[in-house]
Amino acid sequence: MKLDKLIPWNWFKREEERERGLLPVRRDLDWGWAEPIANIHREIDRLFDEITRNFGLPVARWDRFLAPIAQAQEWFKPSVEIASTDSEYTVNVELPGVNEKDISVEVSGDTLRISGEKKQEKEEKTRNYYRSERAYGSFERLLTLPEDADTQGITAQFQNGVLRVTIPRKAQPQADVKKIEVKTE
Repeated sequence: MKLDKLIPWNWFKREEERERGLLPVRRDLDWGWAEPIANIHREIDRLFDEITRNFGLPVARWDRFLAPIAQAQEWFKPSVEIASTDSEYTVNVELPGVNEKDISVEVSGDTLRISGEKKQEKEEKTRNYYRSERAYGSFERLLTLPEDADTQGITAQFQNGVLRVTIPRKAQPQADVKKIEVKTE
């Protein structure tokens, strides 16, 4: 039985690969006798990461708690909603406060790159702020496109702070099915 059909497409494969490379973590042990045990531990962690990533379950990892502190760009990651029909995929990205001219949508190979910048246009010197939860800066989302995505027909529309990217699907070739006669002996 092929499990490929049960596992949803991992749209965030490129982002996850890039994030793994941002903060190198070394887990070298000083004890030579413990190295085989540490290798087993790392392999089990890797297997659980793969299993939970394929089913969309969150996993608490210590390096993920520390990464946002080191990488301020992580705080500017806009929310993404992905849906599909038989004829197309739609990707909705929430970009409140971003101007249309500050958004870039690019396709390179099987990667869809959505990037831009949220700018603070005016400065108020008369008010003293006790707390500000607005975020300004650049953002980027890298989405790995499925095999049946038609990259030539991608369109993007921006309205009311939501970017909608429509990706048509190519027709997949139908597998030849051969009917086999069942005989009785």
